[in-house]
Amino acid sequence: MSTINDKDREYMRLALEQARKASAQGEVPIGAVLVRNEQILAQAHNFREIWQDPTAHAEIVVIREAATQSGSWRLTDTTLYVTLEPCVMCIGAIILARIPRLVFGAMDPKAGACGSIFDLPAERRLNHRVDVVSGVLEQESQELLQEFFRRLREDVENPATGGSLA
Repeated sequence: MSTINDKDREYMRLALEQARKASAQGEVPIGAVLVRNEQILAQAHNFREIWQDPTAHAEIVVIREAATQSGSWRLTDTTLYVTLEPCVMCIGAIILARIPRLVFGAMDPKAGACGSIFDLPAERRLNHRVDVVSGVLEQESQELLQEFFRRLREDVENPATGGSLA
């Protein structure tokens, strides 16, 4: 397992910027950044509500964009930074894209597949290994999510506030 370094915190801050953009657009605030040799290949946030696409998680959007940009579905020698522990679909895509390193912020006790509910990267029967680092800027990631859902609950309970999440 890798250790956390200054670059990890720097790229996670960029992922948090993406998460803030998501929140401003009414999306669950999750952001992702994919990096190779200190070059950003792609960065994005959730688009599930905007696109009405259940697969439009930040990780999937970034993987698709990076594969298109690089001309290869094999995203070897990369690190994916994401503000929340990936779900089963997303860690599956990470494994299939051959991404060797994943760094995430907050654990996801409801859907996490990198240690919370499941631990797919630890599954020895899979043909690709992902080095997982968790807890990078965890508090900031958690606070963004908590604030988003607090505001969402307030808007549901108080429709007179206008229902805006921005």
